[in-house]
Amino acid sequence: MSDGVNFCILGSSSSGNCAVLATPGCRVLIDAGFPVRKLDELLRPLHLNLAAIDAIFLTHEHSDHSGGLTGLARHPHIQVFANRETARAVQERLRFRPAWQFFETGTTFTFRDVDVTSFSLPHDAADPVGYLFAAGDGTEFSPRRRVAWCTDLGHVTELVRERIRDADVLVLESNYDPDLLERDQRRPWALKQRIRSRHGHLSNAAAHELLSTTEGASWRRVFLAHLSRECNDVALVRQTFASLGENGRRFLIEVVDPTVCAMAMLRLAEV
Repeated sequence: MSDGVNFCILGSSSSGNCAVLATPGCRVLIDAGFPVRKLDELLRPLHLNLAAIDAIFLTHEHSDHSGGLTGLARHPHIQVFANRETARAVQERLRFRPAWQFFETGTTFTFRDVDVTSFSLPHDAADPVGYLFAAGDGTEFSPRRRVAWCTDLGHVTELVRERIRDADVLVLESNYDPDLLERDQRRPWALKQRIRSRHGHLSNAAAHELLSTTEGASWRRVFLAHLSRECNDVALVRQTFASLGENGRRFLIEVVDPTVCAMAMLRLAEV
């Protein structure tokens, strides 16, 4: 792993979600939706393991974001940041108590050399949040960079739009295609209604609307994540968002394949 501020999405789908943010002062995970053995496997190509992780920042309690905490008893040094409602929901499933660090949704605080802002998301969980992480000392080799993590939301609020506007790197949900969801034979009607509700997940069209209508955004790289394996398609997403490379827009778009884990490390000095 190189010096400076680095970011890597380890995986993002209904099977598990996790990313790593590495700075000169800390190594943190954003969500931990894989078993600890899998997390160690995903971290290995980055020359990391859970013993080197300082903290986990949870977005909400659903197992594809928090399931890895069940194995954290062997890593008591890892601090787990969450609001109290999320922590309470996760703790009910655990046989031990992690090193919880509570915050109030909407506040900004500092963990070592990272400034963290949480913001509320509309999703069917106890108190789901997105994050804006800011790190880097502003020098040539470690410029100040901001990463926004915004998955699991049923619609885009003005608060969400404002909080992610200043990010250099945006991770945004593009969960499903309405036609593929409607034709899916595995999901019952009630689950389909939940997914497309205002507290469910973001469709390709809704994600496209956010990216195409937000004025004055600082985005340089946008990662479309949390794609449904059955109700979305990587090629379809790429086709849907291809036009956003036109009209003078300056951000690059990458689609996070739900069947592939551990994207390449992104050195944020190069963003």
